[in-house]
Parts: sequence; structure tokens; C-alpha cells
Amino acid sequence: MTNKDKAKNAAQIAKGKVKEAGGKRIGNEKLETDGQKDQMKGNLKQAGEKVKDAFKK
Repeated sequence: MTNKDKAKNAAQIAKGKVKEAGGKRIGNEKLETDGQKDQMKGNLKQAGEKVKDAFKK
């Protein structure tokens, strides 16, 4: 996994956490759900990159 990809995935996860927390705070379920989706996407991308790295070795 390149550092660039790792940083992008981490940023997406962080963005999702902020969205989720904001949604909870203001009572906006759509924003909260969008935040959870962003976190899930970032985690899946990281897992995919780790699988790629495992096959490169």
C-alpha cells in the first residue's frame, strides 16, 4: 500500500467519523448514515490495499 493511498483512506475514515458525529449531534439521520458509509468505504479500501500488498510479497 502506498503512503498516498493509506493517507486517502485514513482521510475518508476521518471524514466519515466527523459526519457521523455531526449527524448525531444535530439529529440528522441522513448525515449520520453518510458518515458511516464513508467510514465503511475507507475501511474496505484499506483492506483491499492490504490484500494487494500481501500478494506482492
